[in-house]
Amino acid sequence: MNINSAGPRKEKLLSREECLSPFPLPTGEQPEDVLGNIWRKNEVYLDVGTYAVGSVVMSLWPMLILVSVGAYFEWGGRFFYIYAIGSILIIGLPVLMFVYVLLRPTSNPARFNRQRREVCVPVNEHDYWIVPWETVIAQATEHQSFSQAGKYSVGGGLVVGFKNPDPHAEDELKYCSFTFACGSVTASRRVWECMRSYMEIGPEAIEDFREKSHHPKGVLATYWDQLLESAQRKGWPMALLWEGFFGLFIFNILLIIALERWKLNPPPDLTYPDIIEWSKPLPPQQWAKRSPELEAAIAQREAELAAQKNL
Repeated sequence: MNINSAGPRKEKLLSREECLSPFPLPTGEQPEDVLGNIWRKNEVYLDVGTYAVGSVVMSLWPMLILVSVGAYFEWGGRFFYIYAIGSILIIGLPVLMFVYVLLRPTSNPARFNRQRREVCVPVNEHDYWIVPWETVIAQATEHQSFSQAGKYSVGGGLVVGFKNPDPHAEDELKYCSFTFACGSVTASRRVWECMRSYMEIGPEAIEDFREKSHHPKGVLATYWDQLLESAQRKGWPMALLWEGFFGLFIFNILLIIALERWKLNPPPDLTYPDIIEWSKPLPPQQWAKRSPELEAAIAQREAELAAQKNL
């Protein structure tokens, strides 16, 4: 894994890369849980999982619709069987992989402990690493393409990497990473800013999210509440367009809600005995502090962002 200090950007013909950490400096973006990966938040720790059922369904469902529409018009045609075989190869394998993942146990989250300024990274069911917060690696990527309308984004993500604290670890065990399919560099910054703001500012820096382990209403009632919330923020025309038409028919929000209840009700917890103790609150006088180098770098970055706003 390539390690740089936060800030450097690489612009290529069809891709962008931006290093966000180590040295987790402010990105200038507002923290936003774009994919719903924040599973728990309290005064001591933040649990961040990579089990984003919604993003997978929102990718696969439109493809299924297109394949189904194509099969309808091609039904009985000369090339129907060729179309059917091609469609199965293109969409069938991802669907089978998704079903396989759904049938497996939900993976554990990474736990960001702001009082100790450390991160617990589950490596497998029995092992974990404790990594200093300031050494966490974060990179945002974005892939682009061209059309008659110009260059546009076709996908991207956030990679959060952790270095094995064992200096004698073998090469293949020196790093592990979590990947978030955010879609763009901007969205990746917002997801990363959730983790960074929590650790550097506090839990109040992140907007409260819908508790994934508490579902007092049914799927339809939950969807209706989300529609009302969206209407209050964006107005009824936009809410009916996005959460209504696109949410129901293009992205199948009802299936997403049902699958999240199945796999994240409640989300998995870290049950290692040492980590249970590690997750308990500390007296304020025992809280870990920023390094002087990070303190100075954050002050400089905040001054730069303030100057940009005043332009």
